[in-house]
Amino acid sequence: MRFSLWPTTAQPLGDFLEVADHVAVTGWDGLWVADHFMPSIEPVGGSMLECWSLLAGLAVRVPRLRLGSLVTGNTYRHPAVLANMAATVDQLSGGRLVLGIGAGWQVNEHAAYGIEFFDVAGRLARLDEACKVLRALFDDERADVDGRYYRLVDAPMAPKPAQARLPLLIGGGGERVTLRLAARWADEWNTWGTPDVLAAKGAVLEHHCADLGRDPTTIARSAQVLVALDGAGADCARPMPMVRAGVGELHDLLGAYAAAGVDEFVLPDWNLGTGTARRDVLDRFLAEVAAPFR
Repeated sequence: MRFSLWPTTAQPLGDFLEVADHVAVTGWDGLWVADHFMPSIEPVGGSMLECWSLLAGLAVRVPRLRLGSLVTGNTYRHPAVLANMAATVDQLSGGRLVLGIGAGWQVNEHAAYGIEFFDVAGRLARLDEACKVLRALFDDERADVDGRYYRLVDAPMAPKPAQARLPLLIGGGGERVTLRLAARWADEWNTWGTPDVLAAKGAVLEHHCADLGRDPTTIARSAQVLVALDGAGADCARPMPMVRAGVGELHDLLGAYAAAGVDEFVLPDWNLGTGTARRDVLDRFLAEVAAPFR
């Protein structure tokens, strides 16, 4: 199992870079960046680092780690523009990028910036076409897409990504549509949830794969949950699911995720503070919790 960190972008740039540098030299496998411009709940003030600008900087600053968006909101950028951005970041990183993408969900960002917010069906239909656009631009010398929402005509994109196949990660757990899109397009799939949830939704993903003629073992799976290791970080202000546990209980949790088919565990740092306190928790998690599963 791989172990990656998901630092909040609602922290000063210096703090973000400090933890990114730390995980790069201490043996973590990856670093994920959320794509948001403001908090989803009140108050909406405070700093929020922009995802793709940050990924470009990390690509040249931070060695070794896989880097990815968890996940890009499709409604925020035309997929042809996003494809060019991702190809350049992949070049900058030497082929370490994962392009995570989802339908987009945060209403207040769309309202604040005047970005049209479609209904669920409309956003998912656009995500489906966006994946087609991305794959065509990444993989074909010239791309032609005659879609309902996006249209490319003999479209070039150079340079291509450094990777022969830049992986797409589809984020979300909707069983009827989102998981079918993952079965069609994803190299990786990510969702929040307990091991039981991941197992159940993974079975749905496999059903869609069978229907589409796709080998489900070609789709990597990842999940995340806030962790308070022996109470460190238990006083989180964010209303998110949290596991408050010791090392042994976390071994049981990771074992259950592994049994559910999860290949990568993503640890958010949103409840871990900054500086020495955060570094100490991350080092202990890697050495005592993650080590038996690597």
